[in-house]
Amino acid sequence: MGEGLPAQKPPGPMLTRMQEYPVGRGQGPHDVAPAADGGVWYTAQRSGELGWLDSKTGATRMVKLGAGSAPHGVIVGPDGAPWVTDGGLNAIVRVDPATNAVRRFDLPASRPNANLNTATFDRAGSLWFTGEGGIYGTLDPRTGAMAVFDAPRGAGPYGIATTASGEVYFASLAGSYVGRIDVATGRASVLDPPTPGQGARRVWPDSCGRLWITEWNVGKLASYDPATKSWHEYVLDLSSHRTAQPYAVYVGEGDVVWITDFAQNAILDFDIASGTYSGHPIPTAGAEVRQLAGRTGEIWGAESGTDKLVVIRLGP
Repeated sequence: MGEGLPAQKPPGPMLTRMQEYPVGRGQGPHDVAPAADGGVWYTAQRSGELGWLDSKTGATRMVKLGAGSAPHGVIVGPDGAPWVTDGGLNAIVRVDPATNAVRRFDLPASRPNANLNTATFDRAGSLWFTGEGGIYGTLDPRTGAMAVFDAPRGAGPYGIATTASGEVYFASLAGSYVGRIDVATGRASVLDPPTPGQGARRVWPDSCGRLWITEWNVGKLASYDPATKSWHEYVLDLSSHRTAQPYAVYVGEGDVVWITDFAQNAILDFDIASGTYSGHPIPTAGAEVRQLAGRTGEIWGAESGTDKLVVIRLGP
């Protein structure tokens, strides 16, 4: 366990440019997922839609998800389709990328108002999801069978991710812990970061199986190594009068850790080997990028505060 104050570094040569794409006014884009066809899926939380952006032209097409929809997360599954966690519908939603057909998997009636957040697929093809209302669960896309579990410490389950070895972990914002899910039994065990009340928000694994967690309440980035059961925390803001607000985290090519910081209105890249980071300011003020995802050469985010998507394109 340890805590470090990483040095800031100037933007590296890998950063080519940042580009913003306006989407529909009032859509409130929340999460993004690069699509198999080269486009980008995004959840339009305020308009109850799933959007698809053509990154070459900036054009979008929208899919209505149903009355009362308020989609939060979107990921692309092993089948190439976008899968959505929809808090308004209290359901998992699959959209056919070819026909735009919408299929709903409703949570049990005994689990209302789960406030569904984020999803991930395990190596067996089962989808695992979180609900800030105090649940996590799993769906078998082949049969539609669903199981929902009470989360340790109640409300808070937020970001969720699967490691290369097949382990599933989630972060609990209100509970201030990381949960490890036993995919065979569904049981969750609690891992406590060093700082109490840190507000673990999103989680993402690197290629070595370490977890990287944004600690929203305290302005830190944390890492956890399951092999050694060791923690490390990094303060992300060097100013004495301001606290960082790290929200999203994504580990991209070369194990570079990408983070969004609401306080600086920036996307940060953190180099694990050197322990240094640099900030890339977002052109539009108040962007509020709540999630990051990527593919080769690109890091994508959704600007929930400005109705835009943003991409960082990487160079050699």
